[in-house]
Amino acid sequence: MEPEIKKPKTSNDEAIPPPPSFTEPTCKHFVKRKKRFCKMTVAKGKEYCGEHEPQLDEATVDGNEEVSNSARIPCPLDNKHSVYKKNLRKHLKICNARPMENFPPYIVHGVNCGDDPESELLSEECPKLSDVPPKELKAIIDKVKELYTKFVDGQIVQMDHKHEVLKEELANEEYGFETRKHLIQASALLGCLNECGLFKNSTSFIEFGAGKGHLSFWLAQALSGNESSKVILIDRMSHRHKKDNKIEDRNIVHRIRADIADFKMSGLDLIQDSKSIVAVSKHLCGAATDLTIRCILQDDTEKTDAILIALCCHHRCEWKPFVGKEFFLENGLTRKEFALITKMASWAICGTGFSREKRKQIDEESVNEDVSLNDVAVKEREEIGLQCKRVLDYSRVEYLRKNGYTTSLRSYVDKDVTLENICILALRSKMQ
Repeated sequence: MEPEIKKPKTSNDEAIPPPPSFTEPTCKHFVKRKKRFCKMTVAKGKEYCGEHEPQLDEATVDGNEEVSNSARIPCPLDNKHSVYKKNLRKHLKICNARPMENFPPYIVHGVNCGDDPESELLSEECPKLSDVPPKELKAIIDKVKELYTKFVDGQIVQMDHKHEVLKEELANEEYGFETRKHLIQASALLGCLNECGLFKNSTSFIEFGAGKGHLSFWLAQALSGNESSKVILIDRMSHRHKKDNKIEDRNIVHRIRADIADFKMSGLDLIQDSKSIVAVSKHLCGAATDLTIRCILQDDTEKTDAILIALCCHHRCEWKPFVGKEFFLENGLTRKEFALITKMASWAICGTGFSREKRKQIDEESVNEDVSLNDVAVKEREEIGLQCKRVLDYSRVEYLRKNGYTTSLRSYVDKDVTLENICILALRSKMQ
């Protein structure tokens, strides 16, 4: 008779299903966020995988060296993962978070991080939106609306580009929505590059924040036949199941593990022989967009003929690397207001957090009487969030224009594909 499996306790006494039966024993930790048990296999005689091993109390460990050595402890280099105490010395030698002893020429710590001229003027943390007085928040929203009307409204170009290299994939009816939406976005971005005449010989295409390399994979297919062109992927993480590993011509693709904040383009030998550089990215989160723009302009090189960045996650923008500081300060927006604008930007795509009944109540109240800004109608919140996003993006457009690029904001796919459907296209003025 098999031993009874004890279900993990939860704070709200929710019903937890029994762990699935696999050939190999799996971890008994219940992952609340995914509403299932951890699928990692466990060592012989263990009930939990290494990451979910319960912490031993001091009374159990004290005086018992064998138990102490078998305990899991946070990695000193990166506390996001843990390690057996007995294996710590070995782990520190191979941990992916270990500092590099000899940096390659293209790694310069903090080279693209920017500066923070207002650091002494604002030392306190940015308050929560719910803690900001309604009058103050309304004044910021009015500023955003004014800037949006003046600089952005009616200026976003609608694109309708596709690339032939993805035609067969897009015709595959077996793909679900998630797969298709990434293919549609890749097709639109490659179609834009093609329309601008950027698929030229001896060109280096650098994908910043490449992730698993989905865009680079199709980019490599589109470059088939281009002499001396290459695809370079920049990402700070080492991902599993990378799409670029499936590119047959290994001479065309190169993956560089580097944080964009530390990446110095001029130090990369791979691009020295290229006549042109094109920077691309599909959904470059928040501050990473600013780090990328700084990276491209840092060396004052004229090799980068084009920049195409699909934007997202404006709530993750940071003041220090933000390239639109000058635009914000010139238009009377401070660092604190910038932080609040990034928070409001999430209204565009993240909803309100309220239940369906509460949203209906708010909408009804907003029609009949004055309510606080925290209870503003859902549709209005979304509109404000979108305007916050576009004002942040336009400040980047201005920065690129001042540095020799003809720049515009473009809608590259429909909103039913992705709510983050805006990209920045910047072309060196010599190409116009």
